[in-house]
Parts: sequence; C-alpha cells; structure tokens
Amino acid sequence: MKPMFLAVAAAAMFASTAITSPVYAATHEVQMLNKNPDNAKQRMVFSPAYLKIEPGDTVIFKAVDKGHNTVSVKGMIPEGATAWKSKMNKDFEITLEKPGVYGYKCLPHFGMGMVGVIQVGDDISTLETAKSAKMPGKSKKVFGEIFEKIESGE
Repeated sequence: MKPMFLAVAAAAMFASTAITSPVYAATHEVQMLNKNPDNAKQRMVFSPAYLKIEPGDTVIFKAVDKGHNTVSVKGMIPEGATAWKSKMNKDFEITLEKPGVYGYKCLPHFGMGMVGVIQVGDDISTLETAKSAKMPGKSKKVFGEIFEKIESGE
C-alpha cells in the first residue's frame, strides 16, 4: 500500500503545483526600421506590422533606425485603454492589459504608411471602430491589409 499512497501523494502535489503556478506574460519586439528587411522596396516600416499577443504581454518597440517613434492612433485603441507616445529614437516598452485592437503609428512617417496593429487576445470587437479612424496617405492601405489579416484569423 505504501507505493500506491506515494503515487497518489505525488500526483496530488503535481496537480496543486500546476494549478497554482503563475502564468508568465510574454515579451514581444517590434522594430522601427527605414526599410523592410524582407522587401527593400517597402520603406519606413514597423517589423512586424501586425502582432497578436495575450493580455498582460509586453511589447518593446526597438529604435533600430533613427527618426522613428511609436504613438497610439486616436480612435484606434480600446475604450479605457491608455494611449501612448514614445520619444524619438528611443526604445519604448508597453504592457497591454485590455483586450482589443490597438493601432499605432510613427508620427513623422504616418502618411508614408509606417503603421502597425497589436491585437490583444481574441476580442476584435474594437476592429470596426479602428477601421473608421481617419488615416492619411499610404497608412490607409497598410491598415487595410492588416485589418484583412485580423478578419481572416491569420
């Protein structure tokens, strides 16, 4: 009976550890670049331009090339989420807790299409609001391509 008792005790201990173990948030990196490393014809880009993360994950925007920043786009973040604006030429870190779709831009290169989207969790109910935000120049096309990816579940 001792071996059976030990097996049951070990299983109970493992189960309680698995249940009470903390879930660790992930950290993701988005590079701010003068040209796309996968397509030299694309200038002024965030790489990746679309990122799907879980609530509580952190995104680090890396200032790889000079002349860039990251700014949340008005009307393209979930209700109650905190807007952000990083300094030029500086790495920037943000932890996103609220599920939804977050649009962001490089302020100097917004019209050139230097934009991106972070989807937090599976809730895309804020996508329609994000789609209705005003977008200049090439950014409208880039956002449109990202929105199609989100809608198709890519």
